[in-house]
Amino acid sequence: MPVTKEVLDEIALSRAEYETIVERLGREPNHVELGMFGSLWSEHCGYKHSKPLLRRFPSSGPRVLVTPGEENAGVVDIGGGLAVTMKIESHNHPSAIEPYQGAATGVGGIVRDIFTMGARPIALMNSLRFGPLTEPRNRHLFEGVVGGISGYGNCLGIPNVGGEVVFADCYSENPLVNPMCVGLLHTDGLVSSAAALPGAKLMLVGADTGRDGIHGASGLASRTFEEERELRSAVQVGNPFLEKCLIEACLEIAATDHIVAMQDLGAAGLTSSAMEMVAKGGCGLRIDLSNVPRREQGMTPYEVMLSESQERMLVAVKPGREQAVQAIFDKWDLQSTIIGEVTGDGTARVFDGEILVAEVPIGLLTEPPLYEMDSRKPPWLSRLQEADLSTLPDPPMPWSDVLLKLLASPNIASKESVFRQYDHQVIDNTVIPPGADAALLRIKGTDIGIALATDGNGRYCYLDPFEGGAIAVAEAARNLVCVGALPIAITDGLNFGNPERPDVYYQMERCITGMAAACRALDLPVVSGNVSLYNETRGEAIYPTPIVGALGLMEDVRRGLSPGFKDGGDVVFLLGDLDQDAATLAGSEYLELVHGRVEGRPRIDLERERRVQRLCLDAITAGRLKSAHDCSDGGLAVTLGESCVIGGIGLAGELPESGAEREMDAVLFGEAQSRIVVSVAEGDAGWLADAAKSAEVPLARIGIVGGRDLALGNDLRVTVERMSEAWRGGLSAA
Repeated sequence: MPVTKEVLDEIALSRAEYETIVERLGREPNHVELGMFGSLWSEHCGYKHSKPLLRRFPSSGPRVLVTPGEENAGVVDIGGGLAVTMKIESHNHPSAIEPYQGAATGVGGIVRDIFTMGARPIALMNSLRFGPLTEPRNRHLFEGVVGGISGYGNCLGIPNVGGEVVFADCYSENPLVNPMCVGLLHTDGLVSSAAALPGAKLMLVGADTGRDGIHGASGLASRTFEEERELRSAVQVGNPFLEKCLIEACLEIAATDHIVAMQDLGAAGLTSSAMEMVAKGGCGLRIDLSNVPRREQGMTPYEVMLSESQERMLVAVKPGREQAVQAIFDKWDLQSTIIGEVTGDGTARVFDGEILVAEVPIGLLTEPPLYEMDSRKPPWLSRLQEADLSTLPDPPMPWSDVLLKLLASPNIASKESVFRQYDHQVIDNTVIPPGADAALLRIKGTDIGIALATDGNGRYCYLDPFEGGAIAVAEAARNLVCVGALPIAITDGLNFGNPERPDVYYQMERCITGMAAACRALDLPVVSGNVSLYNETRGEAIYPTPIVGALGLMEDVRRGLSPGFKDGGDVVFLLGDLDQDAATLAGSEYLELVHGRVEGRPRIDLERERRVQRLCLDAITAGRLKSAHDCSDGGLAVTLGESCVIGGIGLAGELPESGAEREMDAVLFGEAQSRIVVSVAEGDAGWLADAAKSAEVPLARIGIVGGRDLALGNDLRVTVERMSEAWRGGLSAA
């Protein structure tokens, strides 16, 4: 008898997909098999609406050792026999229900993706989105998520070195929680997730299996929040102390010759980890669920297969090495149990004791249908893009007060109240801590440094998905360059609404295409990533929000730069165009905060971007720059204000005469791309001018560092003290 609509809704399968399963299988699946299909064919595991688009990304390069889809995370060679693993994930829907545990287990999951490959996790970052903090529910989500990230990460002893926090109405009730982790390993120490050895024993390690997280992948992360229903059981509960033991034990085992493959149990639990492990190895498996340790009585095979209980790993052990592997797990006080073995016939057979509860070809489970949906630009978007921003009224306050208002905006204000909850100095690798354009870490025993940044502007992508996607990549790379690192790879976290809606699929398609164009222009391969869809609440989608996690490399970590101005008498320049027209106010913080409008069409010239980044990096490498700061959110005035506040020193500057008073808002607060504010010793000003001319990059002299004020001629004057109060207190006052 065909299953009911209610059953299919529970596992987020369509009627057409169910019929496809029946046709491919040659029969109707039983209850356990259907649950397995629902999980592995979910959007979260199967990427059925996004995989065709993701193929547009460049993913190869001379440093790339592992590309997307091969393993749990990407791997990039950094020289000296060392490599970095990196990936960003999402835990949006769980965090909307249980913010502390949702965020905490998001951290735990991304960390497992790293150490399962034999890499030691060395840093965490995150990218967060919430609704306005003036609403109590949003503040509850914000505080819970930050608490979960800090609570779990601090217990693991992994430094959380930065990230971003952004607020907008569209994220109310649907926060975005995108944790990122990077790890370090020797290039010859990579552990595969492909179990390609028939006869290898499948060993389950770590926590007991409970009922938490069931339907997390198929139900919670693969549909919208359109109905009031109890979802707390779909949110996992984490134990960071157990995970710390797993890290050490798994890394010890990875250094041996005892195992074939290792995989964490994340979304869809045992179903995804076991099936994907043997699918990559071209094999099958036999599992006996009666051997799975459980912490709850009466659990059914369905529940055991789909449980997303945390801190669990699956290891494929070479025949005859079982006792040696279990001895290592025993040393770390970890429970380990053999639950099955790898077979050579390409079929998954799941038993509960002597009872066969599922028998399905692996290929059917792990190859869901892929969809290319209707893509249609919505009519309302053209109206927003065509808005005339040259007729904005003058703000009802002086430019100095506008600057203070922007500096105090939660989107621009210092996030110190967030990152001071994170331990960013543990293991003593952090050279540039949170709060700069990017974090900078030393690689002990070498001169090498790696820089990390996360970026993405959903407002830009809302107004022009292609340009917004390109800007996300460019800004992440630009932030790396500002600390002195060469961008070498990115990982992406793609957050969108319901892809079955033509307007949302248009956003996805154009964002990814724009990101791919920027990656090619800047020679940046995409080595890993994650897609989170159905981010909607009661029919209202979030801004299209692609997050870019970027990795940069420095040959000499001692050359790292911070954003703050350094010494009186230094000369401040803008790399890029100083004169701006009203079009650069498109999607700006100024336009929304002061005028209450989200309009216009953001733009980026990728060739100009490439030249600006190259010039800045060359100048830092040559030892010519004292500081560098990406000119982005809030425009030039905010960038100068932040550089003054961080450096604790003022700036006496001049701006060009404006043709009309209303154009000054664009000069001060327009968010034109491809611009970096730098400072140099007076003796290096000539060198920079020559280098900019040679690089075909516009260069504008802004002024001289010194004093206690930021002064831009007669247009703007404000004390560093007032700017500091606004910027440092903005988030807590929201």
